[in-house]
Amino acid sequence: MESTNQTASVTEFILLGLSAHPRLEKTFFVLILLMYLVILLGNGVLILVTILDSRLHKPMYFFLRNLSFLDIFYTASSVPLILDSFLTPRKTIPFSACAVQMFLSFAMGATECVPLGVMAFDRYMAICNPLRYPVVMSKAAFVPMATSSWEAGSAASMVQTSLAMRLPFCGDNVINHFTCEILAILKLACADISNDVISMGVTNVIFLGVPVLFIFVSYIFILTTILRIPSAEGKKKAFSTCSAHLTVVVIFYGTILFMYGKPKSKDPRWADKQDLADKLTSLFYGVVTPMFNPIIYSLRNKDVKATVRNLVSRKHFTQWCLEDRCPWSSVPLGCFHP
Repeated sequence: MESTNQTASVTEFILLGLSAHPRLEKTFFVLILLMYLVILLGNGVLILVTILDSRLHKPMYFFLRNLSFLDIFYTASSVPLILDSFLTPRKTIPFSACAVQMFLSFAMGATECVPLGVMAFDRYMAICNPLRYPVVMSKAAFVPMATSSWEAGSAASMVQTSLAMRLPFCGDNVINHFTCEILAILKLACADISNDVISMGVTNVIFLGVPVLFIFVSYIFILTTILRIPSAEGKKKAFSTCSAHLTVVVIFYGTILFMYGKPKSKDPRWADKQDLADKLTSLFYGVVTPMFNPIIYSLRNKDVKATVRNLVSRKHFTQWCLEDRCPWSSVPLGCFHP
């Protein structure tokens, strides 16, 4: 009964952020704000070009569009809160808002792992089984794949958030983080969290381990097939079709492994520096990867670059409207006036 009363008394959480390092706050506010604007612009443009250009209506670009949506939603669930924490000396967040923010961040992060694995399978089919590719990766197949990844990520997040927020916190409501990150929340619990740890472990295996294994196996077959191609030009062309995806995978999972796999210092004298390093690593993981995704795919893909150049061309927009393809106007010339 006492634990229940103490838990009920926690109606809000305090986010420490970089409050212990006030000189860094203004610098990081400007830096993160600029990165956030690049994320919104870059992913927004990538979504736009993959919708407007019929040449990009392919499974690979469909999943790429999903990744861009995920990056926008993921950063929208956390970056505004982070930016606000840099400007507010004592940042508080209501209990319910903390749960919603945790759910959205976890759901988007978990969901993003699945399309990366499916995109590896898409490249495997395109390179290793090109004749079967149109059948296996048809619209009837890849749309349910994407839908299932969103549903699975949301379900996993609902379970983890529910387990975490039902724990007794016994009045300790100071989160040593920028956001309501689930591992930071679990540290505040004054009860046995073994079930949460086991559940998190199972979730990590499903959403991190399985896609990584899937990607690894797919690229073994892809590499084997590419090496069998007799001409150097053919090898280069085949590898270029999956180099952007492979780069994103390395950045995405490499950052996660660095963040959670690096050894922790047991010396209390280094505890403050360790906490700062952990928070900054988590911060840049949350903004750097979503920022790099559209840049990498734009720079490494000729079709995307060509479409972007066309979209910024006045001549292209004029022709687009003359052909009565302007989606926001029923009048052929209504969307552009040169």
